[in-house]
Amino acid sequence: MTGRLYGVGLGPGDPELVTVKTARLIGEADVIAYHAARHGRSIARSIALPYMKEGQIEELLLYPLTTETTDHPGGYQGALDDFYADCAERLAAHLEAGRTVVVLAEGDPLFYGSYMHMHKRLAHRYPTEVVPGVTSVSAASAVLGRPLVERDEVLTVLPGTLPAGELAERLRGTDSAAVLKLGRTFTKVRDALAEAGRLDEAWYVERATMDAERVAPLKDVDADGVPYFSLALLASPAERTFVPEPAATEGRGEVTVVGLGPAGRAWLTPEAQEALAVATDLVGYGPYVDRVAPNPRQRRHRTDNRVEAERARHALELAREGARVAVVSSGDPGVFAMASAVLEAAGDFPDVPVRVVPGLTAAQAVASRVGAPLGHDYCVLSLSDLLKPWEVVAERLSAAARADLVLAIYNPASRSRTWQLGAARDLLLEHRDTATPVVIGRNVGGEQESVAVTTLGEFDPSQVDMRCLLIIGSSTTRVTDRGVVYTPRRYP
Repeated sequence: MTGRLYGVGLGPGDPELVTVKTARLIGEADVIAYHAARHGRSIARSIALPYMKEGQIEELLLYPLTTETTDHPGGYQGALDDFYADCAERLAAHLEAGRTVVVLAEGDPLFYGSYMHMHKRLAHRYPTEVVPGVTSVSAASAVLGRPLVERDEVLTVLPGTLPAGELAERLRGTDSAAVLKLGRTFTKVRDALAEAGRLDEAWYVERATMDAERVAPLKDVDADGVPYFSLALLASPAERTFVPEPAATEGRGEVTVVGLGPAGRAWLTPEAQEALAVATDLVGYGPYVDRVAPNPRQRRHRTDNRVEAERARHALELAREGARVAVVSSGDPGVFAMASAVLEAAGDFPDVPVRVVPGLTAAQAVASRVGAPLGHDYCVLSLSDLLKPWEVVAERLSAAARADLVLAIYNPASRSRTWQLGAARDLLLEHRDTATPVVIGRNVGGEQESVAVTTLGEFDPSQVDMRCLLIIGSSTTRVTDRGVVYTPRRYP
């Protein structure tokens, strides 16, 4: 008696959006199969992992290529056809042996998914069942808080790989649309939306329901770095015809400066979540505002990163008119962020209440990844000389080094500030041993997180950019054989 084949949809990324049936089948399976690109990492497996059991056989179906060229005699499609045939036979061997095989698929198995290639080759040979999953289109609509279609409206789902002219024509002739497979096609899709006259109404949704989820008006998105797991969405036209009048808030306006933490929902405190939930207006640097899930009843005011004073006054003016304003900052708003700018401007708005909601700052996040380098006295210092002269930065660096404090260095480098970090290292070496531990944390909490431990003597400033935070140890900071960094609470 042969085994049974299941193609199961895992939904868009949040493991809690896996259906009860899919979770049960994953736990009962003899064999778990999943596709991956040549790097070997599988998003599907990471979603399913909470439901997998010890001792299950795993079949990694590794693509031989993605978008590159090939010398296969059948060309790109021939190489893929051979790959799918080989994968199907590998699974068939398990089915012939009577094993239950579950093939994992992000979203829905039969919606632009890899599973369908196994289904076409095996479903006529073995008992097969497909278990549907939540699609990325439904997830994007949900995180936006905007309906896809209403009444007799038409929804069109398009791959971004279509020719530009055909994309524009189809976008022009539909009520709502979802364009998938962005990645390298993003610029073409954006141009097609503009040609169809619909760019202003288009939303960009990246990795919906995942920790690295990102939502923004599509016209504001930089094409560099757009991943494959993103889509463009035109929501229901009916959603734009009804805009409720804002509730009267005369006399109840306030400004709350909110810390979002270093990245993702997991780093957001309950107090910050509550402050964001009750706000009528969000004000902040564009990428930080984009980290807050859209809410149709809220107005969003995105600004450039170098207009802190203007941003603070705008928030206070909105609050004076009765709005409940959340000014958002990454990390903690009181650490090189918006709290001081708002409080400084608030002197001209004595009738507007201002409160600060703290957040987990980058120094704490980076420190947690390696151990406890901030376990004793430490100094927090910004290396940016945009708002204070370099002479002041250098004097403070030297003073902290002489005092034998651990240093947490924010804003270490940028495209326009390239020499300061090397100069800072040289100043520190006047007071610190070359073996002093240095921790380099990049994008901690984000999908591209990396943390490295080196020494002050071997530290290379060219490896650092604005997304990094540095922790420079004191004379007592230690690195264990297992790579744990800590500063003892006792000082000799």
